[in-house]
Amino acid sequence: MIPWIRPGSNAPFPPVADALSEPNGLLAAGADLSPGRLLEAYRHGIFPWYAEGEPILWWSPDPRLVIYPDQVHVARRLARRIRAGGFRLTLDAAFEEVIEACSAPRERQRGTWITPEMNAAYRVLNRMGHAHSLEVWQGERLTGGIYGVALGRAFFGESMFHRADDASKIALVALCAILDHHRFGVLDCQLESAHLRRLGGVALERRRFVALVAGLTASEHLVGDWHSLPVPIQWAPFFPAD
Repeated sequence: MIPWIRPGSNAPFPPVADALSEPNGLLAAGADLSPGRLLEAYRHGIFPWYAEGEPILWWSPDPRLVIYPDQVHVARRLARRIRAGGFRLTLDAAFEEVIEACSAPRERQRGTWITPEMNAAYRVLNRMGHAHSLEVWQGERLTGGIYGVALGRAFFGESMFHRADDASKIALVALCAILDHHRFGVLDCQLESAHLRRLGGVALERRRFVALVAGLTASEHLVGDWHSLPVPIQWAPFFPAD
């Protein structure tokens, strides 16, 4: 049995140590997707994940997959693809397009967890300067991207997509380089996958993750539009001036 949080209430989340082990990390249900509730959740190592027609479900799995931005792994094939170029990158230039692309059902999936309610909530966070996207373009076509929430010096990845080979990998690697350049300490990947492991993902015990996030989110950092955010010099050629 998990606690129910009445929508619109100021009731706090239960301690993450109370989350279920099966399904892994299920902590609470209910509440809402207001900006304050979402930001409170991320600060405590909690995120929403549910299907359309379900109540909002809140999770804090153990272990938690993260990538340290300075330790992202770039395989030789991907490094060659990056050196070959042929694409350009932007920040916060097409947030709505990225979240729409991430919302599309994936192959062999019947639906999407990015419900219209979730979609709208993260657009609000983007307008507030807390949610951000990195876009990969080939010509004028958006071929990949990633979005998530930045709080303090922690970035909480939500989803990424690709319409061309390696586009989502390029988005993630470029984002890690930018996060490292601006002294972010962690990119939260939420759930384990072999794909993210190959890109440098490591599993942290929940208590370690929560302690890490508490320290990294203790002060504000880079709140606002990231469209003109300085990028590392090695990535500058891929961010052409408008």
